[in-house]
Amino acid sequence: MHFPHSNPRKVFLSKDAMLQQVTQLEGECCLFFIKGLTLIMLLFLSFTAIAQVGPPIRVEGISQPLRWENNPVAYSFGKNGFTIVAGPKTDMFRDPNVTYNTDNAPKLLFTPDADFVLSVGIQHAFANKWDGGAIVLKQDSANWVKFCFEKDYTGARRVVSVVTRDISDDCNSVEIPSDKVYFKMARAGKVITLYYSLDQSKWILVRHFQFNATKPLLLGFLAQSPTGNECSVVFSDIRYQARTIKDPYLGE
Repeated sequence: MHFPHSNPRKVFLSKDAMLQQVTQLEGECCLFFIKGLTLIMLLFLSFTAIAQVGPPIRVEGISQPLRWENNPVAYSFGKNGFTIVAGPKTDMFRDPNVTYNTDNAPKLLFTPDADFVLSVGIQHAFANKWDGGAIVLKQDSANWVKFCFEKDYTGARRVVSVVTRDISDDCNSVEIPSDKVYFKMARAGKVITLYYSLDQSKWILVRHFQFNATKPLLLGFLAQSPTGNECSVVFSDIRYQARTIKDPYLGE
């Protein structure tokens, strides 16, 4: 059969046209994939932010609301304090050898006054090396103070302070004879002072230094278990005041 007006070039695409359409299709698929991936990432970041911030928490002894940074494995609140359970490989440290930098320990934080005094009892079982509970003062992940009651490398219950300005130092102080100690942190202007006590009456100076913050600070409580499966830390007898200490040696 003969079709005198047929034109095969109108029925079949040329090679160049086919390549052009394939290229266009690949571009559209790539754009669709990128948009989908971007949407997934935005949803993930939104979920993470919600999980870390969460609703405000009220703690007796502190008027400001507190929020989680890094969720704990578990937590509970009582009349005289609360418990934070840290999961495995949780820590807050920036190694001077620059081989180990992490900030994934669960923290319960609030915005402090310009000058303040915070004291708290800290108790845990000292099951694993580096298990600890701490008061933490944080500007960001590279600038912070951690005042920790920690199981040290010898197995002792140790008062440890870590001041981080991009890189952490690691100051091991007195050994404590029991599983519980009282810590106090005071801020007066740019000066931070750390104390410990066995009875909340006699406070011993541990450290006195300048910490020049360039951004708003957060203050609160931390639990960590860098080498164990978990660490359950009890924080009790919490006292917070918006005031300036007059004598750094006495903490009053």
